[in-house]
Amino acid sequence: MALSGWFVALIAVGAVPVVVLDGWYGLIAWLGVVVLLAAGDLALAGSPRKLRFARRTPARMRLGETEEAVLLIENTGERTVRGVLRDAWQPSAGIRPSRRRISLSPGERRVLRASLTPVRRGERTAAHVTVRAFGPLRLAARQASIRVPGSVRVLPPFSSRRHLPSRLARLRELDGRTSVMVRGQGTEFDSLREYVRGDDVRSIDWRATARRRDPATGGATLVVRTWRPERDRRVVIVVDSGRTSAARIADEPRLDTAFEASLLLAALATRAGDRVDLIVYDRRVRGRVQGATGADLLAKMVDAMAPIEPELLETDWAAVPALVRQATSQRALVLLLTSAQTPGSSRSLLTTLPELARDHTVLVASVADPDVLEAARQRGDRAQVYRAAAAERAALDATRVAGAIRQLGAEVVTGSPADLPPAVADAYLALKAAGRL
Repeated sequence: MALSGWFVALIAVGAVPVVVLDGWYGLIAWLGVVVLLAAGDLALAGSPRKLRFARRTPARMRLGETEEAVLLIENTGERTVRGVLRDAWQPSAGIRPSRRRISLSPGERRVLRASLTPVRRGERTAAHVTVRAFGPLRLAARQASIRVPGSVRVLPPFSSRRHLPSRLARLRELDGRTSVMVRGQGTEFDSLREYVRGDDVRSIDWRATARRRDPATGGATLVVRTWRPERDRRVVIVVDSGRTSAARIADEPRLDTAFEASLLLAALATRAGDRVDLIVYDRRVRGRVQGATGADLLAKMVDAMAPIEPELLETDWAAVPALVRQATSQRALVLLLTSAQTPGSSRSLLTTLPELARDHTVLVASVADPDVLEAARQRGDRAQVYRAAAAERAALDATRVAGAIRQLGAEVVTGSPADLPPAVADAYLALKAAGRL
């Protein structure tokens, strides 16, 4: 049961008999009348429990997109239900509108449409629908919460996919159309062509040169070998979901930036013919994708990433080499998406890097806070000077950690949340062009 503002207003009107009659008897009589009116109004109100509900919601949607959620209502009772309905989705589901007025005659069916615009990843759920049905006088109402479960899985937005066409164009130039002139561990023989000035003389194929004659002069024509990046290499992406991944940089958690970089690299690497594995880990594996290829890879990755949230635990980096060995036994590119900003938080990572770098090509990607760089440039007053000094100290710590990572045989990529995914893709293309994969 619920009482409306009209009921309170009628009670307040009872102050008039008290003043006019100079006694409490009039007020008591008035209260009795109001209570009787409310009881009769409540008796005439339709029953919310006679309503039947059904939902139609999308199974999956990307963060930031808007989809339609449909609520079907049927009045199976014998009285008209007039009142207010509230669809109780989680606030982060972003349902609009969440409340609306309804009036359903007996046997009437109605379709209520609303929009869902989630503001967080994961499973966004609706537990119940609350209906407050008023009587004809709108003094009192019957209220009930009916369980109508519903859910939608909100996937990572993959907003970094706008960088994919330009990186794919560079990949096509690298893979076949423009041959690599340097032979490396990650290259394989592509073709023979005539020597032009500027080519490395070590690339000359003397046997092919001896077999080829210039028709005009009758002399030998120099022939060089060209190389191209080897296909079917392994890429293992390890995303740190520990406590440092919960920090918000530019209004985005570090973990979400890591997911964006992972998706862009996976889309690029699978187009290059490489095999990609994903591991999300802190002290246990939170998500894993192995053996998927092509379009199925990205679908499985976003599905695995959607429900994962940062854990307030210190990441156990000592177990990461064993996880990489489980994923592949051959040499691979291992991308570690973590925070490498302070010596204290990176000590465990630095201890693990030598073992990883011995068997694999290791790339460490870390998000840099653009607010820190901005604070280092502001020197207007004393408070800004102190902030600039703290920012410079943080930048020096990040530089020291990056230098230590390079000394241990790994590569480092840093950038703001918007710049890190394309920077990781560029580093992958550079390693591939150099034949280091």
